[in-house]
Amino acid sequence: MKVLVTGGGGFLGFEIVNELLSRGHTPTSFSRGTYAKLDALGVRSIQGDLDDADAVAAAVAGHDAVIHTAAKAGVWGKRDDYLRANVNGTHHVVEACFRHGISRLVYTSSPSVCFDGTDHVRAKNDLPYAARYLCHYPETKATGERYVLRSNGKSGLATCALRPHLIFGPGDPHLVPRLVERGRRRRIRIVGAGTNEVSLTFVTNAAAAHVDALEAFEADGHASDHAGRAYFLGQTEPVQLWDWIAELFERLGVPPVTRRVPRRVAYGGGAMCELIWNAFALSGEPPMTRFVASQLAASHSYDPEPPRRDFGYRERVGLREATDRTIAASS
Repeated sequence: MKVLVTGGGGFLGFEIVNELLSRGHTPTSFSRGTYAKLDALGVRSIQGDLDDADAVAAAVAGHDAVIHTAAKAGVWGKRDDYLRANVNGTHHVVEACFRHGISRLVYTSSPSVCFDGTDHVRAKNDLPYAARYLCHYPETKATGERYVLRSNGKSGLATCALRPHLIFGPGDPHLVPRLVERGRRRRIRIVGAGTNEVSLTFVTNAAAAHVDALEAFEADGHASDHAGRAYFLGQTEPVQLWDWIAELFERLGVPPVTRRVPRRVAYGGGAMCELIWNAFALSGEPPMTRFVASQLAASHSYDPEPPRRDFGYRERVGLREATDRTIAASS
């Protein structure tokens, strides 16, 4: 298949491109920047912005399928920026699929579309969307996901959404580097009881799941078992978050986290930081937000069975090997 990958130069997108190549597909990347690593693979790159409907339509033309991974991520920023990338951009991708007769679309979503601050332990796919959101990213990703899933079966398009949780691995630009940077500066504390259970997703597994879902669409794709549905992704084994961070820090020579803060205090501090940053239009991200406080304290782990059952996903790299590879690359 000829597959357009939006955000093909990003952390997950580049791994998806590699996975497609390994299976004999022909990927093309659509993103705002240029990437030497894609050039080195001989992968065609198209530059453009998701908010530009014409650019998206031109990029989609000539392909058989789309994996829509590009998004504006993060816990802080202007709402309009998130709307342009995650809502408008997703609409443009879907409309381009309709226009050019694309038959398969896999959308990269996030478990945060369901995160309401309460504990979710081995949660299943029927977990409802959150009633309210603590930052713009999950709100806009939920809007995009709903549109993608509603589009299944229209104009011959089969769609599904995957929700990989806390993607990590060699080359990770976000999760592990941020934890390590805060740990070295002794700017991290255990929030709450420190016993919360969390699912992580190794980047190789996340990429494989996207291609598994794409390939599993049958000729009448919108009737496939996974069509029109969203799936949580994570390692088969969840982790005790603060135990995993403790191992990570010990092996990387980062001082251990010994200080604790009650969840309600962290949440209140996050609310205060948000108020100050908004009132004074401060640059950068606040040191704490309500969303981050809730994520650090609550359990958010997910049932790994539905992707295996419905589209044949299997975990390629187990948790121990994934952690070892990540630490080796971060040393």
